[in-house]
Amino acid sequence: MYQVLLRLLTQFPAEAIHEAVFFGLRSAMSLPFALRLTASALRPRDPKLAIDALGVRFAGPVGLAAGFDKDGRGPDALLALGFAFIELGTVTPEPQPGNPKPRIFRLKDDRALINRMGFPSRGARFVASALAHPRRYDVVGVNVGKNKSTEEARAAVDFAAAAGALAPHARFCVVNVSSPNTPGLRALQRPEALREILTQVRTALDAACPAPRVPLLVKIAPDLDDLEIDGIAALVKDLGLDGVVAVNTTVSRAGLRSDAAEIEACGPGGLSGEPLRERGLAVLARLACALGPDVTLVSVGGIATVDDAWARITHGATLLELYTSFIYEGPLVAKRIHDGLARKVTEHGFATLADAVGSALDRSTHRRATTNGASLS
Repeated sequence: MYQVLLRLLTQFPAEAIHEAVFFGLRSAMSLPFALRLTASALRPRDPKLAIDALGVRFAGPVGLAAGFDKDGRGPDALLALGFAFIELGTVTPEPQPGNPKPRIFRLKDDRALINRMGFPSRGARFVASALAHPRRYDVVGVNVGKNKSTEEARAAVDFAAAAGALAPHARFCVVNVSSPNTPGLRALQRPEALREILTQVRTALDAACPAPRVPLLVKIAPDLDDLEIDGIAALVKDLGLDGVVAVNTTVSRAGLRSDAAEIEACGPGGLSGEPLRERGLAVLARLACALGPDVTLVSVGGIATVDDAWARITHGATLLELYTSFIYEGPLVAKRIHDGLARKVTEHGFATLADAVGSALDRSTHRRATTNGASLS
């Protein structure tokens, strides 16, 4: 049924449909009985799925990635659909419009999206105010970025300002230095630049919310080569970061099935969805081998099925995030994956999902992750 509806929806511009569907969802879930009924049917409840990470007990591992709710307008409505958590944003310190429209494009044959949103944001003060209102569900993280107009030398100030404003309302904070749609942003993944940003953000989080401590993670690009990934892993260990979100969208167009003219018509931007499946798993495995079990790995990119999710869990992911598959597979995708993971746990003889984390790497060597992790060109 949803696939029939999807064919209808894809006749209209992607961003307009996103806004319309999100508005309808928020409106429907503004009725308390609808919110409770939906959440009762869809949110994970199997105790085998519970995951302790980042100082939080998550009811399950599957969350909604940053990008869907950029301004904190409907976290409860989205969480009621079966997600165990949501990452809001990217939030910039000051409001900005993002890039000109159109800026989201579908590649239906690849079950993929191309976006060049450019961090449209109502700003950290707006989002902090939205999150200050009472909420039924409180497993909400925030993803922060810099304003487009801010020069690289002052980027750390922007990240720290956004993080500090949002800290009292966030279960975790993710520094986004990996979007391809803000000029110069990915250059901030260089260890010397990233160290300064993460240090200032950590200071801002602690000043704004000394207790409970807000965990800090960094989100990285899939287009980094192996040495760059290893350098970030070393920095994560050196700074005592709580986790890594891997991966963001890719600028690569390699291996796409869609017509070349259709791809060209979309123009520049970050590619998400099923074409990221292999690379997302490879980057995850490399990070898991480099960082071990003490750093929380959040895997995102190309997760659409239960098998995709199980592969990420067994290769070191504690938490998972969806975005593009939420669009293509529909509003029940989180529940389907959670239910399927519960079956996988039993089928593979584990007591809990947490016991399965990294199990495919237990006897592997670092060379195994390297072999499977050839960089995208």
